[in-house]
Amino acid sequence: MRFIVIGITDNPQPWFPPEVLEIIRGGKVFSGGKRHHDILSPLLPEGAEWIDITVPIDKVFEQYDLAAGGGAIIVFASGDPLFFGFANTIRRKMPEAEIVVYPTFNSLQMLAHRLLMPYHDMRVVSLTGRPWHEFDRALIERTAKTGVLTDKEHTPAAIAQRMLDHGYTDYTMYVGEHLGNPSKERLTTLTLEEAANRDFAMPNCVILDVKTIERNKPFGIPDAAFALLNGREKMITKMPIRLLTLQTLDLPRKHVLWDIGFCTGSISIEARLLFPHLHIEAFEIRPECEAIIHENARRFGAPGINVHTGDFLVTDISSLPRPDAVFIGGHGGRLKDIFEKILTVLADDGCIVMNSVKAPKVATDSRQLWDEACEALKLRQEPPLHIQLNDNHPITILKCRR
Repeated sequence: MRFIVIGITDNPQPWFPPEVLEIIRGGKVFSGGKRHHDILSPLLPEGAEWIDITVPIDKVFEQYDLAAGGGAIIVFASGDPLFFGFANTIRRKMPEAEIVVYPTFNSLQMLAHRLLMPYHDMRVVSLTGRPWHEFDRALIERTAKTGVLTDKEHTPAAIAQRMLDHGYTDYTMYVGEHLGNPSKERLTTLTLEEAANRDFAMPNCVILDVKTIERNKPFGIPDAAFALLNGREKMITKMPIRLLTLQTLDLPRKHVLWDIGFCTGSISIEARLLFPHLHIEAFEIRPECEAIIHENARRFGAPGINVHTGDFLVTDISSLPRPDAVFIGGHGGRLKDIFEKILTVLADDGCIVMNSVKAPKVATDSRQLWDEACEALKLRQEPPLHIQLNDNHPITILKCRR
């Protein structure tokens, strides 16, 4: 099957070079969004067949299969079809298909052109039908200039509010609406506070420009800086132990971290800030801890931690990303049961880490529970790390694999 993918803007009177006009005149089967059809209909030849690109996308490709006998399918796509565009979808769905692309400027390029802003150093994030993860990562990594593709959920206002909620306030937001349409195009320069309280026409895109690059992101957050559970400092993994724990988890090479028994969220938050590529799922049985982890995430600028409250053993984990690193911060004496549930989803190269406290008044030693669970489930233990801080009880950092 052969596809010719032509990039267009929102201009109601599009201009095409002679080569592309000849392709359109000789075409039989065309495809694109409904707004593309409204723009292109005067140029389509008599008797042309049009296939709307709508969800579910599999139905669209079924129509392409049926229309394949009519020659090349001519697809119209916004901007550059290879820039988060439909040409990539064709390559994914039909890897054997022949594809020819005639691009035009994408929306972020057009916005930069209107602003006379160099964009060779701009990091691009798409939120169009995608989660916040890569956007959050750009914030944490303090990207100086970020171009953002939006959708009806991830609007400029929603983006601005998320940034304000997590302390990323020193940015200028540039918004381009209906770029390429002479009668509707609008450019706006705003503070985040202004953007958070405005409505914007779709389609639009955003460029964020940070005013100051420096951000106070310490290597190890002081324990006293966290909001605590009932003000109890003993309910937080101490900073030196926290950093050693993250090192034991080998997070630079991991993708998904599960933090079981997060309490204040110190492990999740420290991991999010130091390794912003991670996807983090945090679990805690005590409902009052949910507000605490959210407060700490806002306090330290760590968006994107997915929080689950309730008993981990009855939590539905079927739709969550498979972890390749798991930290167990609390187990309630049911460590073997927790291990068994983790092992149903743990990646083949994944690891489990837990800190065992040697407390003389504890009836059942957590190290004993760990050893018994590892032996019963045939898990391979790595050499433990023993450490003691000041007058606190000794701690052993434990790690195992399949």
